[in-house]
Amino acid sequence: MSEPRRLEVLRAIVEDYVHSREPVGSKALVDRHRLGVSSATIRNDMAVLEEEGLIAAPHTSSGRIPTDKGYRLFVDRISEVKPLSGPEKKAIQTLLEGAEDVDDVMDRTVRLLAQLTNQVAVVQFPRVGGASVRHIEFVLLAPQQILVVLIATSGTVQQRMVRTPTDIQESELAELKQRILSAVSGVRLTNLPAELGSALAQLPGGLRTHGGTIVRALEQLAGLGREDRILLAGTANLARSTGDFPLSIGPILEALEEQVVMLRLLSEMEYDARGISVRIGSENPYGGLSGASVVATGYGPDAEAKLGVLGPTRMDYPTTMAAVRAVARYLSRILEE
Repeated sequence: MSEPRRLEVLRAIVEDYVHSREPVGSKALVDRHRLGVSSATIRNDMAVLEEEGLIAAPHTSSGRIPTDKGYRLFVDRISEVKPLSGPEKKAIQTLLEGAEDVDDVMDRTVRLLAQLTNQVAVVQFPRVGGASVRHIEFVLLAPQQILVVLIATSGTVQQRMVRTPTDIQESELAELKQRILSAVSGVRLTNLPAELGSALAQLPGGLRTHGGTIVRALEQLAGLGREDRILLAGTANLARSTGDFPLSIGPILEALEEQVVMLRLLSEMEYDARGISVRIGSENPYGGLSGASVVATGYGPDAEAKLGVLGPTRMDYPTTMAAVRAVARYLSRILEE
């Protein structure tokens, strides 16, 4: 069997099985695809693919289904990342541009990705360890009550209410903001505590007490911003795919609940020339995910934060890869604005 026909037969088996969920036989391949050879020749080709471990016979079925190895060859050598349609791209842009803040953007993104792919969507919040201070704001709510706001270049906004030991005037608060902002604007969040300490030491004595309260709040907000968080959506899609998993979806649900597992999985995935990472079945290093596939990519500055989907190995890889990549690009664009 020639290499082009070998790949063409495998492609046909993968596409038919993903579409129908039924094992694929030689007659069905001849009927549905223009392979240019007889059913007997296709049977011989399928026997070769089975010997190579690319397809297998489930139970006593006369048809064949792709193996993890077969899906891997399909993804690496055959599948093309299909561009999304114009209406799909417009829907993504419209939904994300309507968000009010970063939390809203993340929530819309994860729900959108789950809807586009019919899989479980996972989105990591922007990583702000490398982000810097874009702006700070102090709002006087009462004579001894201030809202402290920290805005990072990653787009994240953190805020905290603090109480001062004595009354503070609007003019004093404005001077504190001017002095602290001039000292920390553009400073990386990881370096913020040290810079805030220096700024506090240089404050006039009359402002230092109130300044200490505000500086402590800013330090706490910077620490909150560095926490890794993920959002999930579409777990109900797993229930509709229970027949695609070799055992039960229980281990997969447990892995999804462990944020540390998902964060580590996303951080360890390596991206191909298309900017996409695909882990199929047994390629996943975590036992609970051995019956699932993960498609992911990075977004934002240096593509540090990750987003992706998780579902059965019987996945429409070209469409899923396109959706993941498109959503990541639009999300990056929104966060940069």
